[in-house]
Amino acid sequence: MPSAIAIKQVPGKPGQVYYPLETITIPEPNPSENQTVITLRAAALNHRDLFIRQHLYPGTTFGVPLLADGAGVVTSTGSSPAASQWLNKRVILNPGTGWKDCPEGPEHPAGYAIMGGTKMNPAGTLADVVLLDESELEECPSHLSDEEAAALPLTGLTAWRAFFTKSGNALPGRNILVTGIGGGVALMVLLFGVAQGCNVFVTSGNQEKIDRAVKLGAKGGVIYKEKGWEKTLQGMLPKERPYLDAVIDGAGGDIVSKSVRLLKTGGIISIYGMTISPKMDFLMSAVLRNIEVRGSTMGSRKEFADMVSFVREKKLRPVVSRSVHGLDIGKIDGLFEDMKSASQFGKLVVTLGEAGRSKL
Repeated sequence: MPSAIAIKQVPGKPGQVYYPLETITIPEPNPSENQTVITLRAAALNHRDLFIRQHLYPGTTFGVPLLADGAGVVTSTGSSPAASQWLNKRVILNPGTGWKDCPEGPEHPAGYAIMGGTKMNPAGTLADVVLLDESELEECPSHLSDEEAAALPLTGLTAWRAFFTKSGNALPGRNILVTGIGGGVALMVLLFGVAQGCNVFVTSGNQEKIDRAVKLGAKGGVIYKEKGWEKTLQGMLPKERPYLDAVIDGAGGDIVSKSVRLLKTGGIISIYGMTISPKMDFLMSAVLRNIEVRGSTMGSRKEFADMVSFVREKKLRPVVSRSVHGLDIGKIDGLFEDMKSASQFGKLVVTLGEAGRSKL
């Protein structure tokens, strides 16, 4: 029987409990007409997995494999031509279901069902195999290793929507601020922005992370812990365009008050997360400057396909911070500790089976 890693139920209240990991067996997959069986080669963590372990994520449950990011090889399919065409192909997995192509949000009445660790979706990628409909697969760009491919789906999709769909400024020459560089989404926005010819600036609490971002193409960065960082950033902006066009933010908190004087009239703050606080102020000064705050989540199946196509065309490589091999609870716990301490620069990955090869 195939194996997987899930969370084990122990007593505790949401936010106070930290569920331990356990190895479970999952049923041998038996694909129906349009389904495929993917033997996984790599899976990657996201912050939602840390929230799941603390019972701070909607629908947290037990007995469902963790993780939403995955890459592998299709080893069995259903009988339909649409499914059978995927046999033996290396693929990356759309991390959720229920959202086809609507720009506003998921079409399915139950909403968007992300893989990994919740009642909403029985699939997860921290496993030997996963069973998915053939429509949720994209062929893996051949230049990506298995680790890089697994690092792409959720953060790439979230970054794509926040930057391309929501910011309104994914254009050459635009000045974009990406906050909290080092996280997976922020790094993908940086890569997308540089590839689009934008001037990308970053914030971090760590100078080393800023320096690494500059090596990836950022024009500069500031330490957000320093008082008056927004004035320092203002001095870095090009003289011919001395303002920000958009901010891509995953922290919330005081981002409106800090960026309102930096943004152009009608500038956009595209927010995909609020790690500092679930609340934030919207100031009258932002109203007077016609600043817009736009919430952004993951994205549609169409956006996922567009994102993968862009990565393939531009030969972009997601940044992998660290990886471990196998369904080893001790090693995987170590990756969670990296995430808890915010020490990573890029994605945290678990390789599985025949992992690490760039192409078949």
